[in-house]
Order: sequence, then structure tokens, then C-alpha cells
Amino acid sequence: MKSHESKMPRMEDILNLPVQDPPCVEFSAANLKWVKVEGGRQGGDDIALIPFARVEEFVKGESSNAECPASFRIESRRKRSEGSISKPRVDGYLEYTLYWCSYGPEDYRDSESGNGDGSNVKPATGKGSRPGRRHMMRGCLCHFTVKRLYTRPLLALIIYNQRKHVDKTGAPCHGILDRDAVGTRAMYAPRISEDLRQKVMSMLYVGISLDNIIQHHIEVVQGHGGPHNRDDFLTRNDVRNMERVIRNSSHELHVDDECSVKMWVQRHHKHVFFFQDYSVSEPFILVIQTDWQLQQMLHYGNNGLMSFHSTFGSKKLKYPLSTLLVFDSSHNAIPVAWIITSSFVGQFVHKWIGLLAERIRTKDPRWRLSAFLVDNPSFDISTIRENFQCRILLCVWHVRRAWIKNLLKKCYNVEVQQEMFKQLSWILYSSRSSPNSVDTIEEFMQVFVDQCAFMDYFKSQWLPHIELWVTGIRSLPVTTPEPLAAIETYHLRLKSKLFHEQNVNFWPRVDWLIHTLTTEFHSLYWLDQYSMETGYFENLRDDSFSTNAWSQALHIPDVNVMLDEQNLQLAKIISQADRTLAYTIWNPGSEFSLCDCPWSRLGNVCEHVIKLAMVCKSRQVARPLLAAQVYRQALLSLLQNPPDDPLVLEYAIVHATRLQQDIKGLEELSNSGLLQPLPLEVNPHMALNHQLFPRLP
Repeated sequence: MKSHESKMPRMEDILNLPVQDPPCVEFSAANLKWVKVEGGRQGGDDIALIPFARVEEFVKGESSNAECPASFRIESRRKRSEGSISKPRVDGYLEYTLYWCSYGPEDYRDSESGNGDGSNVKPATGKGSRPGRRHMMRGCLCHFTVKRLYTRPLLALIIYNQRKHVDKTGAPCHGILDRDAVGTRAMYAPRISEDLRQKVMSMLYVGISLDNIIQHHIEVVQGHGGPHNRDDFLTRNDVRNMERVIRNSSHELHVDDECSVKMWVQRHHKHVFFFQDYSVSEPFILVIQTDWQLQQMLHYGNNGLMSFHSTFGSKKLKYPLSTLLVFDSSHNAIPVAWIITSSFVGQFVHKWIGLLAERIRTKDPRWRLSAFLVDNPSFDISTIRENFQCRILLCVWHVRRAWIKNLLKKCYNVEVQQEMFKQLSWILYSSRSSPNSVDTIEEFMQVFVDQCAFMDYFKSQWLPHIELWVTGIRSLPVTTPEPLAAIETYHLRLKSKLFHEQNVNFWPRVDWLIHTLTTEFHSLYWLDQYSMETGYFENLRDDSFSTNAWSQALHIPDVNVMLDEQNLQLAKIISQADRTLAYTIWNPGSEFSLCDCPWSRLGNVCEHVIKLAMVCKSRQVARPLLAAQVYRQALLSLLQNPPDDPLVLEYAIVHATRLQQDIKGLEELSNSGLLQPLPLEVNPHMALNHQLFPRLP
């Protein structure tokens, strides 16, 4: 009875401890307030309560100790099922995990020198020898226990049995406080970092040899003055081990694809941002984002653009692939998340988009998007706007691409192609005299009734959805042509990587798609960014990055652009490769411009179209973009009927105010004789085009 009375206060104290949840992403023992337990099995130990969901972040924080960098391994683990105990103790557990510093508990320092008697070789835990880890065992006693409480499963009780990284004599046994460790690997973390592991694995995936990796590593270490962390001690054996992992890896973890995907999710939880298994009422959703992709999103997404590239491979892959893209300083589209789902991605975007925005702001509270590009008007726009608090722009790159490719394939008269492409743009934007898009469609089909092949395609593929696109363009501003080229380049690169004929048997498997994206394809983008930042391995960069039309357009001099201000039906641009050749661009300044260069004749957005769009905006001499015309109408409508959404209202008022200021400034210049009047058909829209669609960064 006395024993029971003496235990009760200790048990009650554990339940009454405050739950600590530090605001930092990763935290350590230094961020917590510890309480010593009196008596019992934990007598003298420090304890604290944290949310069970944050245990991994605590382990990471403890591993980053500046004086004693460590890597805590799971020494033992036990689990119980709910309902297995009728009268659980207050500190009883559903899960019990013992974490131990990787520099202990065994001590091989004497045995490795050859002077020891071998009496301390047997591990204190009785687990036997640890092949491959003898060199790092230095007798460290630092360890802690994590209990997921049986009575409160959302909480974790941390019991720190030994907080100091010392051996059985009480002396430091690794880190900067251990004199014997100075100048050796034991001075630093026991293993290479995840960043270096990702770097080496990416190099191996893109085909860089072991010798070149080691030589490159030596140059990097010498460049910063010698070793100063564990990563600088990378060995050939480390690289061989990673080579072996790659060689033995396979996308097929199980014969059944669904089981294989689940196994991959369990093994790669760090890459899995969101997962929802298929059920009768819910679709399959897998959102993948690696640490490197998160870093790119933080870096290039801040004050920049983010874009959806959706429904890739809907006709060949088991489930379509969607990608979130950001744009780097060289105007390349960088994938920062992959979404694989059995349904249309926009329909269930609310399930994970808020979590993504929260994840970003947890890392950087000041992070803000400039604009979010969607490539389908049926996306849940309100959810995206609510979570990212930015402009939403409609991107029509794949509509433009589909129409021009089918025109080139099904219509052989160049002049007819040009006229049909212009008429298609009028359909999409309903910019002709009739406000009803149905009238515009009927007129188009009557005028070009003899183009049977294209008309059959248009009726079957686009006619059922055209009203949705027209409505979307009336309600959302449309992005300028520049990002279209970067998105298209990403699309072509993805297509060339996945749709080789040698992969045709793998297309029905989701595990193959996941494996290819997270290994080879991910490594290609890692290498490009690494090469761009450091200058290394430039000869191994993918040529598709250097052919980005957006980037190439920036290198075309303005003097090479021949634009007749009196005839805005066409323009010419001198070829950069052959100065005697000039390409013709019809319908200049529009998203539906058409060039006669070889790249454009394949249905792609070329650098000449983009360069001309830039020049038209800077000179303010061409008709404004069709998107700008529609946006102007929407803006005027917003001012006449203020919306309930304060973000939309504020955005509209800001641009209307800027427009007023610019017009006033132009009037002052004109009155002073410093501004020559422009043709009448240009004047009404020139300031609007410049302000609402500024040059993208």
C-alpha cells in the first residue's frame, strides 16, 4: 500500500507536465524545459512532454549539437496495440523507442590501436558486433527514450537518460571537446549529411564516374581550406556504397503495383508530402517533394511565379502526372513537387495545397508568391488564392500548342494556317464584335468548312470545353508568352525521359513513374542548378536547358527586330545563326503569334515570338495582347461592381490607380512637346498593356 502511495504523485506529475511545442522547425534539448523524476525506474532522469508528431524534429535537432555532432540511431523499439492493457500505467506506452548516439555504447578505441585486451569489445546492449561501425564506436553513453503514451497517443514522453556525450569515465569521447578527436572524423558528425548524400547520388544517376566524383570532392575541400566537417572526409568506400544502392534498387518492390507504391511510401516518407490511398469514396493522391525541391521552391518562388503543369500522360500513364514549377534566374522551369492522382488534380487540390503553403511559411514566414499560374480554368481558384494570397493567372500554353500542332498536321496551306490560328484566338478570347462565343465559333466553322480534318478534331476535342475556357479567360488575367516557353521546355524534357519506346511496358505502373521521377529525372535538374551555381560539370548539362526560348530571346538584340508600326500584321527578326536569314512573325504581340522558323513549325513557342512580344511591350507600338484587352474589360467591370473579395478589389484598385497616373504623366509629356503622338489605334491601350503585363523577371 505504501509503495502504491509513493508512486501515485510521480505518475500524476507526468500527466500534469506542460506539453512543449517550440516554434522552430527543428529543436533540441536546449529548447525544452526539463523536469527531474524522483524515484521509480526513471529516478534522476530528465523528462519532458512534446507532441508525438514532432519526435523526428527533436531527433534531428539533437543530432546538430555544435560541440558534439551526432547521429542518433534506434537501438531498440517496442509497440503495443490499443486495448492490449486493461489498466495501463500513466507512463505506459503504445510505442517505446530507445535512441542512442552512434558513437556508442561500445568502445573500440583501444582495440583498434592494438593495445587493448578486448574486454570492452562486447556491446553493453548485448547485440553482438556491429560490422562496418567499429571505427566510430567510442563508448558514448548519450541516449534517450521516447514513449508514445498509451493514455494520450498524441503525446510523446521524452526520458533523457544521459544528456552528455561522455564515456564511462565521464570524459568527452567525440566532438570538439575530445582532444583525441581533433583533426579526425570523430570531431564531426558520424555520417555524411543528407545534402552530400543527395549530391553524390545525383552525380551517379547522371553518369559521373567514381573517380571524377572523388576528384571533384578533393577540389571542393581544397577550395575552402581543408576539412572542417564530416562531409569533407568523403571516401571512395562511401561512394561505392551509394553505387551499390543504385545498382541494387528497383522500381518494382512488389509484383502488385499498389502494394509496391505503398512500400515505396513507407521507405521514403521524407519525400512523401501527402499520400491518400485509393478507396471507394476517395481518389489516389500522392504528392512528392524532396528536400532539394523544397529549397528550390523557397529560393525561386519567393516574389516569383509558380505554375501548374497538369494532366501529363493522361493517355499513356496509369494515372496522370501534374507538376508544380518555379522559374530560376535563367528562366528555366524547375519542378518543386510532383502530384500523381487518379482524378483531375484541380478537383482535390484543397486536400494538400494548404499544407504546402503552411510548410513553406513555417520555413520562411516572409515568403510570398508574386503570381500563381494555372493551366485549367476548372481549378479550385479560391482555395489557391486563399492559401497563397497572390494573383491567379490563367496559362494557355497547352491550348496554343495543341491547336498549332494539329493545324500544322491537318492543314497544308501556310496562309490558311495563319488565318485559322488568328480566328482560333478570337474564339478563345471572344474579342470580336459579338459578345457571344457561340457566334464566333459558328462563323469560324463556316468560313473554314473545307478544312475537314481539323474541324473534326476541333469538334471532338475542344467544342465540348470551349465555353469553360472562354468563361475562365473572362474571369482571370492570362499570363504573357514568356513563361510558356519555359513550361513547354519542361514538358518536352519530361516527355523525352518517360516516353521512350523501351519504357512502354512500364507505363501502366505507378511505382516506375515514381522511381524515375525521384532518381534520374530529379538528378538532371539537380545537376543543372549545381553546375549553374558552381561552374562544375558544365559539359554534362542537358542541352534542353540552353535551348529555352525564353532565355534565348533575351540574347536577341533589339536592332534585329524589324517591326513596321504602320503595318502591325507581321514583323521580321534576323536569325542569330545566319545573318542573311530573317524569320516572319504573323500577328505580332499576341499570345497567338506564329513564326515560320523550324522550331515554331514544330508547334513550339520560339524565341522570335517571345522577343517580339517583349519589344511590343517596351515600344508600346503593337496592339495590346488579347489577354490585356479582356483583362481591361474585367478591370472596368470590377471598378463598377466592387467584389466582396478584398484581395481582388485591392488588386484592381492598385492597377487602376497606376493607369491613371501613367496617363496623366503621358499627357504632361505631350503638352510639353516631349512626346510624339502615336497612331490613334494604339493610344487607348499603350499604358494598360505596359502596366498590367510588365516584363517578367
